[in-house]
Amino acid sequence: MGKILDDVVDSGGIEVIIQNESDKTIPRCQHGPALLFEKTGHGEEKGRRFYACSACRDRKDCNFFQWADEKISEARMLAREEQNRSKMPLFTHQEYFTRFREFVSLPLEQRRFCVDCQMLIFPGEWTNHAKHKSLSEDVTVQRLKRPSLLLCPLDNKKSNAQYLFADRSCHFLLDLLLGLGFQKILCVGTPRLHEVIKFRNMEGKSPTVKSLLLDIDYRYCQFFDQDEFCHYNMFNHHFFDDEEAVTFFQGFLREEGGAKVVMVTDPPFGGLVKPLANSFSQMSMTWKKHNKVSDAAEMPMIWIFPYFFEPRILECFPSFSMLDYQVDYDNHPLYKHGKKGRKQSPVRLFTNLSPKDIILPEDEGYRFCSVCERFVSAGNKHCPKCDTCPSKDGREWRHCDECGRCVKPSWHHCSSCGHCALPDHPCGQSQTGCFNCGSQKHKLRACPKKHNKRMPLPGGRGAQGLSKHITSKCTAKNKRKRTVK
Repeated sequence: MGKILDDVVDSGGIEVIIQNESDKTIPRCQHGPALLFEKTGHGEEKGRRFYACSACRDRKDCNFFQWADEKISEARMLAREEQNRSKMPLFTHQEYFTRFREFVSLPLEQRRFCVDCQMLIFPGEWTNHAKHKSLSEDVTVQRLKRPSLLLCPLDNKKSNAQYLFADRSCHFLLDLLLGLGFQKILCVGTPRLHEVIKFRNMEGKSPTVKSLLLDIDYRYCQFFDQDEFCHYNMFNHHFFDDEEAVTFFQGFLREEGGAKVVMVTDPPFGGLVKPLANSFSQMSMTWKKHNKVSDAAEMPMIWIFPYFFEPRILECFPSFSMLDYQVDYDNHPLYKHGKKGRKQSPVRLFTNLSPKDIILPEDEGYRFCSVCERFVSAGNKHCPKCDTCPSKDGREWRHCDECGRCVKPSWHHCSSCGHCALPDHPCGQSQTGCFNCGSQKHKLRACPKKHNKRMPLPGGRGAQGLSKHITSKCTAKNKRKRTVK
């Protein structure tokens, strides 16, 4: 049984099934309601459905798994609830911020930050952290106002890797939104932007902007009050503090006194587009509910994601368009500003705002295309045959008359395949199979020639890890059956 399920996962894909978030029967892990998945094989074949964690791709971070048709005993349910409670933060949000106010009132020499525990500690707690690495110098109030510079970024690429905007991108986004007349910015997974907004407000050099940070990293509870931060999972639209956090969120979306709201989000790049889009749609519906707008109106959004996700994002949000602006990050080894060729940052802005209203910095080489009516990068040359500026990656693309479209400069037309591709592509083989060995029986993620590497599923869920988990579940079940017999 386990081997059969293993083969099903390896030979097909896994699709997420969007459910009603108010359904109380959805099982929960420490990250809120789980996502429902379905294994899909060749053609229209459907597999068995199961629940898994919405936020974590690595089972070492969260090993939640449950078959959709599985009956859970009361004892197992109680054990699961107890495990979820054990994973909760040490303090409530209100308690964390009360501690923060007391902490900033301490003399500088009595302020310490435990690097190992990632928390502010008081003199009476020092002995409990004596063997830990602590930061006891320069824990100034000014530094506490930029917690993303104090906290260690989460770096597990399979769960919640944090790549933080460079100040260049933060100031560009803020200046852009100020120029468009927005007074409220909902920062979903963008703590660095939230901090820059607060810092600029204190300087008083630009119009005051309100911001609310939604993020799965509960450590920000230590630095921001409940009207500035909500502990939130964007993959299942779950607020960890339930009604209290939802009340602050809904109040922020109300455009009282004509204060326009815009959402800016920067999800983990390995995240599933479909559940993210569902969460953002739920936000837009809440925005419409609390403001007098037409049924067709959408909450203004900027979704920051790599350009190669464009088809998936436009499938979920047809009103969106991709802009050429390259977003860079302080702590990412590759996504830096100023790189050339294929080393340029692939991260772009997807938005339902009008592209012609978004002015990109000309001093960085961006220019306005009067035909496309939008700003484009320096290397994105207008193609009269395609009637568009076609480049996605910042390089100058070339037109292929045989394909009838523009392609990357490294691609060449293959007469055998009938389309453009890389020179070393598997010629004559369909691109629907494995890109590694050319087999039509499996995808790249399940290629047996790559068995030493854990290849992620589309959207970032490890097939190998889930496959082993499914196999172990079935093996244990079969053993129990044999024991009963």
